[in-house]
Amino acid sequence: IRAHELREKTSSDLNKQLKELKTELATLRVQKVTGGNPARLAKIKEVRKGIARVNTVISHKKITKLRKLFAGKKYKPIDLRPKKTRDIRRRLNHSEAGAKHIREIKRRHHWHNTKNAHKSL
Repeated sequence: IRAHELREKTSSDLNKQLKELKTELATLRVQKVTGGNPARLAKIKEVRKGIARVNTVISHKKITKLRKLFAGKKYKPIDLRPKKTRDIRRRLNHSEAGAKHIREIKRRHHWHNTKNAHKSL
């Protein structure tokens, strides 16, 4: 099973294939317990990887649909927001970092009018 082939399938086809792979895995595990052919038992790993690929493609398709749905909206679900790091997520954004309190603005406005009479001797 190739991932690029899975991406072209519809979600119902993917769910059908996932069900088939899971039943195949169950039969392989039964054969393992009963002492089946060792060459056939080596297929367990491939089936497990196939299940993982199908699940990955299903989740990617679901996420892309949700991204399109929430594009341009003010709030997004947490799992669609950029992960980054905890520190970066809590950091102030540009407008918040550059914002000044009204009192500070007034103080700076009046401060530049004063002249200092100190001269170095």
